[in-house]
Amino acid sequence: MPIDILMPALSPTMTEGTLAKWHVKEGDEVSSGDVLAEIETDKATMEVEAVDEGVIAKILIEEGSEGVAVNTAIAILAEEGEDPAEAAKSGGGGGGPAPEAAAEAPKDEPKKESKEEPKEAPKADAKPASAPASGGSRVFASPLAKRIAADAGIDIAAISGSGPHGRVVKADVESAIASGGTKAEAAPAKEAPAAAAKAPAAAAVAPPVISADDPIFQMLPPHEAVPNTNMRKTIAKRLTESARDVPHFNVLADVEIDALLAMRKQLNERDGADYKISVNDMVIKATALALTRVPDCNVAYTDTAVLRFAQVDMAMAVAIDGGLITPIIKDCAAKGLATISKEAKELAGKAREGKLKPEEYQGGTFSISNLGMFGVKSFNSIINAPQGGILSVGAGEQRAVVKDGALAIATVMTLSLAVDHRCIDGAAAAGFMKELKAILQDPIALML
Repeated sequence: MPIDILMPALSPTMTEGTLAKWHVKEGDEVSSGDVLAEIETDKATMEVEAVDEGVIAKILIEEGSEGVAVNTAIAILAEEGEDPAEAAKSGGGGGGPAPEAAAEAPKDEPKKESKEEPKEAPKADAKPASAPASGGSRVFASPLAKRIAADAGIDIAAISGSGPHGRVVKADVESAIASGGTKAEAAPAKEAPAAAAKAPAAAAVAPPVISADDPIFQMLPPHEAVPNTNMRKTIAKRLTESARDVPHFNVLADVEIDALLAMRKQLNERDGADYKISVNDMVIKATALALTRVPDCNVAYTDTAVLRFAQVDMAMAVAIDGGLITPIIKDCAAKGLATISKEAKELAGKAREGKLKPEEYQGGTFSISNLGMFGVKSFNSIINAPQGGILSVGAGEQRAVVKDGALAIATVMTLSLAVDHRCIDGAAAAGFMKELKAILQDPIALML
């Protein structure tokens, strides 16, 4: 029986991607773990590995194709002993209905298999499972693994998968059979949820769509139309939602950083130092410490509760070709300056090369965006929802200040904090900025 190779969901928010490159061609034999293709998501380019053995019978989606929906069949795999030519004719049925749709099908009507490729991307909250779910939930398993389990009467939901994202593969089922795995039982039919009978809620008002063919553009000078990448579309969508739905408010503070610069110079000039600490590294560390002192700012808003995080996972904005990405330094407050500096450089390099793993850029409890290296004095950022805040860092510059009633010169940096007013109150935001300013102006705290 031919196996459809589907467009994978490489991140919880991925609904479509670009098939950047094929590493195999029709007629090639593949084994579990072989790299099949490179998929460009909204954040990075990632390799997709085979989970089954067989021969590539047909490639359905050519490399370079954009906007390929998750669960769309991209190729057909003929199993061992199967005629690839016959498999190419009978495969390509697509990924089938979404789990939600299958669950809501009437109990007295038989399900029909669709031979059409899915026309709509699955919902953004359809996450790849780290282990197969039971109790009627979707089981992530290869078609071959499902068939072998069904023939042997084994409950595939009880098998731990060793494939990508916890997917159950042939070897897992064979191992379960050899060890006398749990026998499958008929699952009780679920009652249709009461909500299904309710009328659908009114759709949210979508922002106006601006077309490149709009007559207004014909009145402007000659221009080049640069197609929107998946990353650019995602940035536009998420920042529009944040700016529209999250009540932002900003708190600004000027910070004298002469003592900070002196400590940085001293650290970088130490004998045997194998690091090069930047001002941004020190700001990241100071921000993490300030968040531990004011935990009410290391939070996220949900409809049912405000989530207060036990550690600071710092997301730092990195500019890359076509947009930006926010790799994350995990448990930042517990790390030293040298470690933070090393991780920040490594993550920024991987981001620019498009080699970040999903766990290296997904999540984060707070964000920092630094434009000081461009000479920007101050700016306001849009919150990276669902995080509760983002700190904008401007350039350090010499300014006239008043000290003890007399004018003096100091190196001053302007910081701007944007917070979600639903979960962070004004007093908490002000308290955070007070702590951050104190740490930066007396940087010995960074070493404690």
